Amino acid sequence: MTATATQTPATAAPAGAPLLKAARMLVRTVSTVLAVVAVAAFLFLAIGPRFLGYQTSTMLTGSMAPLINPGDVVVSVPTPVSSLRTGDIITYKIPVEDQRVETHRIVELKRSANGSTTLRTKGDANNGADPWQATIQGDTVDVHKATVPYLGTAIRALREPAVLMALTYGAPAILVTILLAKIWRKAPSAAEGAEDGDNFAPTQARA
Repeated sequence: MTATATQTPATAAPAGAPLLKAARMLVRTVSTVLAVVAVAAFLFLAIGPRFLGYQTSTMLTGSMAPLINPGDVVVSVPTPVSSLRTGDIITYKIPVEDQRVETHRIVELKRSANGSTTLRTKGDANNGADPWQATIQGDTVDVHKATVPYLGTAIRALREPAVLMALTYGAPAILVTILLAKIWRKAPSAAEGAEDGDNFAPTQARA
């Protein structure tokens, strides 16, 4: 007795399979990138200053352009006031108006006999020096060490209601759509497989 080989028909891939696969890969890639960026930003802005001693602030104006542009994050390190020099860029509270935090360059520096330090600052892009003199209180002042371009802009963008809504509802909607399309694609394949099994049932040839 000999058995004949069972034939299995080739199943063609659905026409939309490559597109769905590409969409799934895109969603996964975007989700992974956003997660990595979010974790890195959290570590840099929230954890780093606590354990590594640096300070961060977002530049809101173009007064220090092109070195520091609006939306850039300024990284500064507490530095002894005694080591300040003309030309250093410092982040400090201005002594007038709302005492906002400003990041400008030192253009004048005076040390008095009693040990106090008085200075004037200027934005690199401004025509003149700031219209105030600041007496530094305390033993240290934050001195600029690095700039992270666009990070502040990205953080503000992520806080926008439209962006938050898109991230909250858009990504899950895409995933659900892909899942439903995958289920819809599998259902006909199972039915076709049953029909194919009936058409090509194994047979035995008698000797």
